[in-house]
Amino acid sequence: MAQTLILDAEALSALAHATSRAVSAQRARAILSVAHELGALVRVPAPVLAEVFRGGSRDAAVERVLGGKGIRVVDLTARMARHAGALLGAAKLDSVHAIDAFVVATAAALGGGIIAAHDPDDLAQLADREPGVRVWAI
Repeated sequence: MAQTLILDAEALSALAHATSRAVSAQRARAILSVAHELGALVRVPAPVLAEVFRGGSRDAAVERVLGGKGIRVVDLTARMARHAGALLGAAKLDSVHAIDAFVVATAAALGGGIIAAHDPDDLAQLADREPGVRVWAI
């Protein structure tokens, strides 16, 4: 199975709005570049879109990122949602962290991978229960 890079909301947003998030964008681009060199799949869990889209003109930059370089959105399934809920319960986190749990559950459903995240603490806490999932800070 190919390696997978999962982008969280901050990673996707940094790639889309590089001028206002220069440091994060540089780190995200570096991770994305390595992923492409390794032939890794690059995926964005569908719930992440709720964190980055606001219905305005800034959405166009996100659409450009999603349309380029093989980045694909992964739809949330009922199985993944149940898994995310179990991750939240095991980590003793409430639903405020649901999208982070969806990100980890998506990575697990894809067979593991690396999650690129701006603030990796909560994601790492959730990913600790998934041996094939690692979190890298951007």
